[in-house]
Amino acid sequence: MTIATETRAWRFVLVGTPNSGKTALFNALTGSRQKVANYPGVTVERKAGAFQTASGHRVDLIDLPGTYSLRGRSPDEEITRDAVLGRLASEVQPDLLLCVADATNLRVALRLVIELKRAGRPMLLILNMIDIARRRGIDIDLDKLSAALGIPVVTSTAVRRNGTEDLLRRIDEMVASTAGQVVDSTWTSPSTADLRAAQREADRLIQSSVSEPARPDTLTGRIDSILLHPVAGLLILLCVLFVMFQAVFAWAQPVMNLISSGFDAVGTGVHDLLPDGLLQSFIQNGVISGVGSVLVFLPQILILFLFILLLEDFGYMARAAFLMDRIMGGAGLHGRAFIPLLSSFACAIPGIMATRVIDNKRDRLTTILVAPLMTCSARIPVYTLIISAFVPDRQVWGIIGLQGLVMFGLYTVGIFSALGVSFVANHFFWRENATPPFMLELPDYKMPRLRSIAIALYTRVMMFLHRAGTTIFSMMVLIWFLASFPRPPAGATEPAINYSLAAILGRWIEPALAPVGFNWQISVALIPGMAAREVAVASLGTVYAIAGGEEAASQIGQTLAHEWSLATALALLAWYIFAPQCASTLAVIRRETGGSRWMFITFAYMLTLAYLAAFVTYHAAVALGWG
Repeated sequence: MTIATETRAWRFVLVGTPNSGKTALFNALTGSRQKVANYPGVTVERKAGAFQTASGHRVDLIDLPGTYSLRGRSPDEEITRDAVLGRLASEVQPDLLLCVADATNLRVALRLVIELKRAGRPMLLILNMIDIARRRGIDIDLDKLSAALGIPVVTSTAVRRNGTEDLLRRIDEMVASTAGQVVDSTWTSPSTADLRAAQREADRLIQSSVSEPARPDTLTGRIDSILLHPVAGLLILLCVLFVMFQAVFAWAQPVMNLISSGFDAVGTGVHDLLPDGLLQSFIQNGVISGVGSVLVFLPQILILFLFILLLEDFGYMARAAFLMDRIMGGAGLHGRAFIPLLSSFACAIPGIMATRVIDNKRDRLTTILVAPLMTCSARIPVYTLIISAFVPDRQVWGIIGLQGLVMFGLYTVGIFSALGVSFVANHFFWRENATPPFMLELPDYKMPRLRSIAIALYTRVMMFLHRAGTTIFSMMVLIWFLASFPRPPAGATEPAINYSLAAILGRWIEPALAPVGFNWQISVALIPGMAAREVAVASLGTVYAIAGGEEAASQIGQTLAHEWSLATALALLAWYIFAPQCASTLAVIRRETGGSRWMFITFAYMLTLAYLAAFVTYHAAVALGWG
């Protein structure tokens, strides 16, 4: 191995167990100089950044997926193993391994260090969160631990200002002392006996190098006695989720109104500035009404992401998984499936990718199949549009918003439908019915890292805006074209859109969807909505704007309330709980499962459920007089 020269940046990789503060350290070192992509050929996230050491050397840093071992039992572990061993053809071999360990919980981390040493690469052990360890009275003899391991050991506090200065200085010293070192790997995939032996060695190191107070801090234990209570804990979890979905409506509304007013003003300005014709129609109805009708929901999506990030940083996610294990186990889901499913509330794609933490292939496949049923953020524009148009904005019992309550109900239906599909799959299709026991390490509670949350939210905003500027915009151009051509014949008395390709296509599809109460406008909006669920909202905005003019463009919700019956609106909500309208999600399922079979199975069962749910909902609503 050759260390970087003055003409080449050093190549470091961050490796460590989950919940060790690895991502916080990555953010502290690289700041905004980072980018996220996927490793070639797989959907494992690749996070890369750059920073400078104390002496000014440039470092390219790769944040590897968290792992407890290099055995390679999941795609995440395989990527981490291959990156550490230098097996990735697309990656430069690492010059230095930065192994991150939680200073308050060294047992599993030191076992990983012992395994990493066999890779033969220069390695620096970073004891992160050392401030918390010292506050709890934990004393670590760094010199003794370093001598026992045979590698340098340094402390850091990633979430504190200047908390990485010692680390940066030690990196310079480390690289200088290992320049020209040849890699001599003796690593082989460890057996269970090897892991047990490594754990005994780790425990011996802790006993000789770490001293803990006779009466350790029990704050985490006291909190867990409440949050992990089998009854109170579930009620608290339910309340947390309820508050989250109420906030999606209540907190976002002022900003949404501001964004909506801005787009309305821009649309009016375009209408007044440009003469009547195709250019005015394209800009006002195709671009502003289409893309703007989706961007207005960005505040709600960000609030949902904010809650998920805060819960994860606080340490509550693992507790929620523990609480849900018994319920999910009854449906045949592994306890580890909870975090991927909760991640699917934001987007099913990272949720499906997060199933890589599940070792058992059958459990992982089941979770992948039901993850799209969770109510992702792309459904929020559809739900909000219909709920705002058809559900009164009033309080229930004086404190709970009715619209937020309906939103919570839709999320609840999604959760129970996922559990139901999992139950059916595991009890009627899989031959193996025994679910492995759920083992999970509960991290200590920590205050959320605002810098990390801000970076994550910024990344999500950029991803959403990129989606709006590419997929959604291109679909809006298509819908506008279909809704605008051919032009109506001379002397036509009906709205121009009734003579368009969109109307022809919609009326051709309408007989198949008429039994569930959908008109031709909904039928034609569902087609481009296959690219992304929120495109259907933009499509409806474009179609009704062209049909109804400026007033329909700025008041799409009121237009729908006038054009649709309540039964149709409820049927569309039921449709969107189940409908597989996201091509990106289906593509990820294909990549994660290694073929098209499960992608087509997912599409078929979700489309069947969507049609049946919409059919039952529509006819039940009509029977109640809401048709």
